[in-house]
Amino acid sequence: MQKKIHFAKMHGLGNDFVVINATHQAFDLTSLSIVGLADRHTGIGFDQLLIIQPSDRANYFCRIFNADGSEAEQCGNGLRCVARFLHETGFSSSSLQLETKAGIFPIAIKDYDHIRVTMGVPHIQNNLVELPIKNTTQPLHASVLSLGNPHAIIKVESVDTVRTDQLGAEISTHVFFPQGANVGFMQIVNQNHIRLRTFERGVGETLACGSNACAAICAGIVNGWLGDQVKVEFRHGDLWIEWDREKQLIHMTGPAAYVFSGEFLL
Repeated sequence: MQKKIHFAKMHGLGNDFVVINATHQAFDLTSLSIVGLADRHTGIGFDQLLIIQPSDRANYFCRIFNADGSEAEQCGNGLRCVARFLHETGFSSSSLQLETKAGIFPIAIKDYDHIRVTMGVPHIQNNLVELPIKNTTQPLHASVLSLGNPHAIIKVESVDTVRTDQLGAEISTHVFFPQGANVGFMQIVNQNHIRLRTFERGVGETLACGSNACAAICAGIVNGWLGDQVKVEFRHGDLWIEWDREKQLIHMTGPAAYVFSGEFLL
C-alpha cells in the first residue's frame, strides 16, 4: 500500500527546497527517489531535499540531499527555510538550534524576511591557490575554505560575463577537491557590497547559496577586500553577512519563502 508523504516547497532567494518533517510521519528513506523528486519536469523539483528528524543535541536534526542524491553537510538557505517551516507550523519558537552533519547552528527569527543563522567559524585551507583549468588564458586563483562544507571562491571582474556552468563544473570536480566543492564567483562592488554566482556540487548553478555567501565574505575579509558587514547580491535578492572578529563567528541574515505544500505517494 502506498503511503502519502506531506511536504512543503520553499526557497531562499530562489534556491529552492522540498522540506519533509519526518518527526511525525515515518517512512523508509531508502525507498525515496530523490533524483526523481528533484526532476523539474516529472517530479516536484528542487535544489536540495531537507528532511527534519529528531536530535539529541539540538531542537531538530536536518539531513540535506542534493538534487543528484548526494548528501551535503549543511545548507545556509535551507536552514532558514527549515526554521521558518518549524516556526510557522508550531513546532518551534522564534529561537532554535538546528543540527546538521556539520554541527549545530543557532537561529533567530525576527520575521520571515530577517532570519539570522550563526554559521560558525570558517576554516581557511588555502588562500589564493592557483588552479590549472582547461581552455583558460589566465590562471585562476581560488580561496579554499570550509564552513562544514567545502567552498572555492574566485574573484572576477563581472559575474555577468563569467562562464559559470563550464568553469563551475570543472572547478567543483577538480582533483584539488576530492569531495567536490561549491564554487563562488565574486564580483566586488565596494567593501560592503558584492555580487555572487554559485555553482553547487551535486546541483549545478543555483540562484543563491547561503554558505557560499559566507565563504565569499570570509575570503574577501582575509584578503583585505571587504569590511565586516557586507551585502551579498543574488539575482532574486540579498543576504547580509556579518563577521564577528572577536568570536570569529560568521552570521547570515536573509529571507525564507513558503511556496506551497502538498503530498506525494511513496
